[in-house]
Amino acid sequence: MSETASSRAAGLLHLRRAGLSRGDSIPLPLTMASIFHAPGDSTGFHQYGRFSNPTWDGTEEMLSRLENAPVHAFPSGMAAISAVFFALLKAGDRILLPSDGYHTTRILADRFLGAFDVRFDTRPTASFLDGGFDGYRLVFVESPSNPTLDICDITAASGAIHRAGGLLVVDNTTMTPFGQRPLDLGADIVVAADTKAPNGHSDVLAGHVASRSADIMAAIKEWRTTSGSIPSPFDAWLLHRGLETLEVRFDRMCNTAELLAPRIKAHPAVRSLRFPGLQGDPSHNLASTQMERFGFLISFVLDSEDDAEAFINGCELMAAATSFGGVHTSAERRTKRGDAVPPGFVRLAVGCEPAEELWAAIKASLDRISSNVAAT
Repeated sequence: MSETASSRAAGLLHLRRAGLSRGDSIPLPLTMASIFHAPGDSTGFHQYGRFSNPTWDGTEEMLSRLENAPVHAFPSGMAAISAVFFALLKAGDRILLPSDGYHTTRILADRFLGAFDVRFDTRPTASFLDGGFDGYRLVFVESPSNPTLDICDITAASGAIHRAGGLLVVDNTTMTPFGQRPLDLGADIVVAADTKAPNGHSDVLAGHVASRSADIMAAIKEWRTTSGSIPSPFDAWLLHRGLETLEVRFDRMCNTAELLAPRIKAHPAVRSLRFPGLQGDPSHNLASTQMERFGFLISFVLDSEDDAEAFINGCELMAAATSFGGVHTSAERRTKRGDAVPPGFVRLAVGCEPAEELWAAIKASLDRISSNVAAT
């Protein structure tokens, strides 16, 4: 971690300190309330659970510290993305999405935005700047892309988009603010699924929107309050607890991924592999300048769907599950989710297991695939 990231992580754990009185709890209290005492003019105070909640306040304060920007929390990453679209777009607008990013974002645009006369185009992440950005009200980038791990030059994209009069939204779910800081690179808005590494324990759905524009954040908050797209206090409390260990977990996951990637790539069962931290990866040079860490996702291709399933199900230190960012290492054959990837494509999400033990389990599962191929 850089010194800036380290100081940010240290301060994150003591945000409540200045407001504590003698006898107050050090951990954030969980406030399970839909109504609050609100006599007379209660402007600036909690009044109703759809408007605000003290537990949200604490969680948003932590997220704001990480993003160095105002934050609004949501009940999922897709709720955060939906808030950006529905709060900021109007009939006749056109938007640009990645063709190789998280597929549900494109589904949202295709099935719902079109009904309101908002149209969208798509481009591959690796060539996202090709063609310019004239005519787009909003441009949505996911970098690294999920699941192929291509990267877009966020700084270059932001400059071109702003010159064309548009807004840049970056989905930073795969990296967290400890791995990449899109607002510092020129993005107008960051969205993220805090379901992943920020919570880190695979027991919460959550998301957030961050922006340094007061007008944008006012529109996002109005959408949240009016639509009722709010996180539950309990989920916000669990996310707050997860954020306290994010830096430790993320550091370990990234370190382990950097150790595993070249070993997996060298295994005879593996046909190709993508990881931004590898020398020679198409994304490596840009990742080295744009990202503070290389992340914990590794994507690679085995010979077939059967090999991919056998590898995942045969690894004793791996969960066969969708999503990523939890303490448990998990993997998924991504054609199951409709991604345009080969049948044997595996997205590996590195967890917090000790690195050498995890490698031994991965190697053993890959070795069994190679043995089976040799036997046939």
